[in-house]
Amino acid sequence: MPAILIALTTFPFVVAVATFFLPAAASRVLSVVSGAAAFGLSLALVPAAAAHSQLAVGSLLRVDALSVVFLVATTFLYGATAVFAGGYLHLADGAAGSRYGRRFYAGLNLFCWSMVVAPLVNGLALLWVAIEITTVISALLVAIDDTDGATEASWKYVLIASLGLGIALLATIIMYYAGTTVFGSAYDLSYTKLLAGAGHFPPDVVRLAFVLAVLGFGTKMGLVPVHTWLPDAHSEAPTPVSALLSGALLATSFYAILRYFQIAVRALGPTFPRNVLLIFGLASLLLAALYLLSQRDLKRLLAYSSVEHMGILAIGMSFGAPIAVVGVLLHVLAHAAAKGTAFFGAGSVVRKFATKDMTKIRGGIGALPWSGPMLVAAVLALSAMPPFGIFRSEFLIVSGGLSDPRDTVAAVLVILVTLAFFGLSWFTTQTVLTPEVTATAPGGAGAMVTPPKGEVSRWIVVAMATGLVALLILGVHPPAQLSHLLDRAASELGSPR
Repeated sequence: MPAILIALTTFPFVVAVATFFLPAAASRVLSVVSGAAAFGLSLALVPAAAAHSQLAVGSLLRVDALSVVFLVATTFLYGATAVFAGGYLHLADGAAGSRYGRRFYAGLNLFCWSMVVAPLVNGLALLWVAIEITTVISALLVAIDDTDGATEASWKYVLIASLGLGIALLATIIMYYAGTTVFGSAYDLSYTKLLAGAGHFPPDVVRLAFVLAVLGFGTKMGLVPVHTWLPDAHSEAPTPVSALLSGALLATSFYAILRYFQIAVRALGPTFPRNVLLIFGLASLLLAALYLLSQRDLKRLLAYSSVEHMGILAIGMSFGAPIAVVGVLLHVLAHAAAKGTAFFGAGSVVRKFATKDMTKIRGGIGALPWSGPMLVAAVLALSAMPPFGIFRSEFLIVSGGLSDPRDTVAAVLVILVTLAFFGLSWFTTQTVLTPEVTATAPGGAGAMVTPPKGEVSRWIVVAMATGLVALLILGVHPPAQLSHLLDRAASELGSPR
């Protein structure tokens, strides 16, 4: 097992360096191999993490059930996005040139490496460093197309995320100060040490550290009101980057919040940290649901859907029932697969119709015979329709909420999720399921002619099919080892089943 941890922290980095010097064709293959290998190694950790409390390599690397859940979500999307990128970028290779391809694949693998490392490092300080690295790399990827919109979105992202991570750094320092009352002035911020002494930390200091951590890392997670970078960055970034931002980066930031949640529960009891997450979660879900009803940009629509699902995760953690916590962790996995698949479909549509404006897209299911229907399925999955994984995870979250004394929150959750569904379904009916337009409008003005039938790339179809299969497995019958992993991770968060 130590060899697996070392391989996960080194192999994607080596691939990132190699792809900067290799031709685009070789980089595509190497990126797919790296993503598939990382996912396979993560799955190999599942049985051990489900059965043991933790696995460590020295004092720097450590995994437990909680970190493996996020590791599996990230590496799955890493592999699927690498496959998608091969088809998505193939048409642009000649125009963009080999330099663009080298920079893109090097950045893609480096970005995934930083998100793989984050749940593997042992301690709050190292976790903050890892998430800071994700910010730098992802900001460069957002701006890689070198358009005015992409540059503005990247600059906005850097400013807001840097402010948030500055607040998160302050939270780390304050939590370190809380530990000095137990361990003295010189100690490391390893999870094991902090969790062991958390019951003796000063409560007021821990409260402050937790609120700052939620606000700081919540900036990267996309929680309202510190979410404002997210719609612009997801809309302007290349679609493979948008998929990773929504499905993996937001989850990685949520993982950081959960590490502080573990400490806060042991130091303060569950009430205060759950109430903080409830406030941020309800605000995020409400705003996202309203914005989903008015979007006309395809990628911004999916970006606000990400804000919605981050709100669901925060609300789920505010419920006291262990089944809700299991649902939250399952939701992390299902959202990664669903949002990645939806962005893959959106990328296919954008390539086919040469626009993100949904008012100019008609007959998508006719123009894209495979990715069109699969995009519809991905949107239904994001809307928590059975038999997909998000239906199962949200069912567990709502079930836990209804068993909580504050069951009114569960009812509000259902109402807002239903409202968000209407926004997503509008996109489906208006752009994908409408009939093809084969002739110009009278006078030739404002015409929307459906492109000829045919897929952009078979690799896009493969990537989308992979995501839908994963969603079906998570929704119909998750593997037994995965269920054990989720149970143990929920127990580690202070909610034993």
